[in-house]
Amino acid sequence: QVHLVESGGGSVQSGGSLRLSCAAPEYAYRYCVAWFRQSPGKERDGVAAIATDGRPRYADFVKGRFTISLEAKTLYLQMLNLKPEDTAMYYCAADCPNYQGALLAQSYYYWGQGTQVTVSS
Repeated sequence: QVHLVESGGGSVQSGGSLRLSCAAPEYAYRYCVAWFRQSPGKERDGVAAIATDGRPRYADFVKGRFTISLEAKTLYLQMLNLKPEDTAMYYCAADCPNYQGALLAQSYYYWGQGTQVTVSS
């Protein structure tokens, strides 16, 4: 079992920024890893993923605003210019062997418990 621990969520106003972190053991990064988000009653959507060679992939709705990075066994999501529609529980996910499906929830085996992001207008 891989233990993923997210942190960094919180409440900000529209236009604000947050940086999410996900700590995991090194072997969790043998394949691609990603951030997902989910609002009540909605599907869990892929936000950003990063391959083992560092290639990032972003959902269209965050391009230019969010940046995914992997540093010293910690996965980050830098979020700028946050909007109310970014409000959701954000999850870290690991162990995706096929980068083609990097923004699909079913591609991942391990998940964190989530960290809440709330953006007010």
